[in-house]
Amino acid sequence: MAEVIKMPRLSDTMEEGVVAKWLKQKGDKIEEGDILAEIETDKATMEFESFYEGTLLHIGIEEGETAPVDALLAIVGEEGEDISSLLDGKDDASQDSSKADSKSEAKAEEKAESSSKEDTSVSTEDASEEGEIPEGVEVVKMPRLSDTMEEGTVASWLKNEGDEVEEGEILAEIETDKATMEFESFYSGTLLYIGIKEGETAPVDAVLAIIGPKGTDVSSIVKSGGAAKPAASKKQEDKKEEKAEETEKTEQSTTTSDGKRIFASPLAKKMAEDLGIDLADVKGSGENNRIVKKDIENYKPSEKTAEAKPVTAASQEEKAQPSAVQTYTPAGEESFEEVKNSQMRKTIAKRLAESKYNAPHYYLTIEVDMSNAMANRKQINEIPDVKVSFNDLVIKASAMALRKHPRVNSQWTGDTTKIAKHIHMGVAVAVDEGLVVPVLKYADQMSLTQIGGNVKELAGKARNKKLQPQEMEGSTFTVSNLGMFGITEFTSIINQPNSAILSVGAIVEKPVVRNGEIVVGNTMKLTLACDHRTVDGATGAQFLETLKTYIENPVTMLA
Repeated sequence: MAEVIKMPRLSDTMEEGVVAKWLKQKGDKIEEGDILAEIETDKATMEFESFYEGTLLHIGIEEGETAPVDALLAIVGEEGEDISSLLDGKDDASQDSSKADSKSEAKAEEKAESSSKEDTSVSTEDASEEGEIPEGVEVVKMPRLSDTMEEGTVASWLKNEGDEVEEGEILAEIETDKATMEFESFYSGTLLYIGIKEGETAPVDAVLAIIGPKGTDVSSIVKSGGAAKPAASKKQEDKKEEKAEETEKTEQSTTTSDGKRIFASPLAKKMAEDLGIDLADVKGSGENNRIVKKDIENYKPSEKTAEAKPVTAASQEEKAQPSAVQTYTPAGEESFEEVKNSQMRKTIAKRLAESKYNAPHYYLTIEVDMSNAMANRKQINEIPDVKVSFNDLVIKASAMALRKHPRVNSQWTGDTTKIAKHIHMGVAVAVDEGLVVPVLKYADQMSLTQIGGNVKELAGKARNKKLQPQEMEGSTFTVSNLGMFGITEFTSIINQPNSAILSVGAIVEKPVVRNGEIVVGNTMKLTLACDHRTVDGATGAQFLETLKTYIENPVTMLA
């Protein structure tokens, strides 16, 4: 029977996920526990394992694609099985209405097939004698909530045995090796059994809980799963009573000055104790005003106004006496100013994030002797109506170097690498809303003065918001210069779909060695960021070597 696998919620704040990499391909055989894919959440990239055995019949989200939680991720079933009804959505309604039934039947079939295998979850040796897992009953295991998680600790149960549970409700707060996360139920029913108590640690896939119809006897399931979690013994009962007494004491002590009970999760109590926060000052956002983790995290001391203490003769006398330790109370309060992101800022953020994530960047830095360039520029600028900047020299040199190293002037498309025969130079320009990249088309055919005039015109348009869309399209290589701000060296994120971007630093006066002697010189650092999919290290290094030759000998660019 085919099983639909949906995009999992791998963090407490995850709303959507990106499939970073598929480790199994369509048609591959899948074993329970095999890693299916690497999924990028809003916090980390995690391995996602299969809970089913069979053949990978369908992949619903391709590598690099983003999809919301619960979107169709994959379908696993028997080889050759017809899954057309699952793909065209005809079975959606019936699947949702009989979700618990279909899952339990699939579980029962899996257990029957794997009765000879050793398993740390629910064993079928006793199940074959005492009956299979009752219909509608689901065994919830300790989830793998991070890519490196081997075991987890139940920090707090938000549901008790006997409580009704709805799909999507938070069952427990689980502490991993990275964070404490809320774990929600993927099933509806009654919480029949809790396998891992608060404060206890257990490995991934240990029996965490059992959910099913109210009144269902799950003693045989608990017993058969007892390799990792034995049925309750006298010692455990004693432990449970001690825990109950301890909890009762804690709850009795968690009261306000007027005796009013304060409801708070154990994790919230622990955090409040560590941070020195009085729970009576915190407003709870949970059920029955229960204080939870996020209430402690969002708590501001300024929320409660200190009561004025009347000045008496006794207090004045007490004040006059020297104090051994004076407590420092910080003044002011934490605050933020929210600035609405412009569409330009959103687009810039999206493009840069996509570039950094998709393109494997590496960086090469070279130092250039600027002595000749400075002397030549001075001579050029003595000509009437001519003004050439160092940035113009770099753009011209880069365009000519690209002619000799066309691989750097390329684009990655997945199946092919497109090597541009034309050279369109993107020039990064800072504006109030962020960064724009106007394009000098056929820059290798321009003279230094033409490059200077066009850059000045395009930069002016950019700052006055007069740039047209076609003036920002089609770049094959980009130059970003922060030298005018005194930045000596930096790295840039590649302007997709380019394969490289050049970062230009400031010219620095420093001691250099010439002809075996230390003299005062002027140098400039250039850093090339390359997409390793299209530009190999040696290719990038050769490009920089050629670029350096042109800049150090500007006369070669005039020929």
